[in-house]
Amino acid sequence: MSKVFLKGLLLLSIFFSLWFLLSQIDWMKFLKVEKFTRETEEKMGDLFLEFFTNEDKEITDTIIVQRVQLLVHRICESNKIDPAGIKVHVLKKNDVNAFAIPGRHLIIYSGLIAQATNQQELCGVIGHELAHIELDHVMKKLVREVGFNALVSITTGGTGTETIKSVAKLLSSSAFDRALEKEADLKSVEYLSNADINPEGLATFLDKMAKEEGKANEYFSWISTHPESRTRAKYIREESKKVKTKDRPVLTEESWQLLVETVD
Repeated sequence: MSKVFLKGLLLLSIFFSLWFLLSQIDWMKFLKVEKFTRETEEKMGDLFLEFFTNEDKEITDTIIVQRVQLLVHRICESNKIDPAGIKVHVLKKNDVNAFAIPGRHLIIYSGLIAQATNQQELCGVIGHELAHIELDHVMKKLVREVGFNALVSITTGGTGTETIKSVAKLLSSSAFDRALEKEADLKSVEYLSNADINPEGLATFLDKMAKEEGKANEYFSWISTHPESRTRAKYIREESKKVKTKDRPVLTEESWQLLVETVD
């Protein structure tokens, strides 16, 4: 009986100790920090978006914008991601690239659309970048490589244009570490499968990029930012075998061809 009593006393002691520690947390301060972080991310997103759209013109052609939005919406809606919260921008640039920036902005270069063999390949890249957004990889990378105080300084005007340019380059042309890239790849397989889009598209796109690796091709930005394409294509295919996908195209073949012809 004494052992039971001691165990009960121990549990009560642990309970009240935890309660005391939690009561010492300034929750209002904590929530304000969270709000501050979100506001900082939004400001950074607007700032970097302005930088990229000043560098390259944002496409407003409805033939292009609406079709790309349809692809993004299918993936989002099938994975309980609010489509309205993803801000898609198609920029006129020959680089084969797509990347996410703070504030849930997704930037896609026209060169990527032009080089995609089919809509499944483009959806594969979109799914990968959406995974980076949803898994908060963008801010994790920036905080680790730039530092939180430096990022705050950028949003408050405490740094010059060269710093902004340097961080923007980091966002568009620097790889995530292998662990984050693989996490985004595997999450994209899940996203695509849920959206009835064949994940094989991402693997075939990576195979295509692998052929360009090592070549001095200034336009294939997605190669330098996403190394070891063949390795990634292999484990994406392995993961794809674990899921059943109906492969229901988002766009008709005519609609897809019109998108490619218009963006080229």
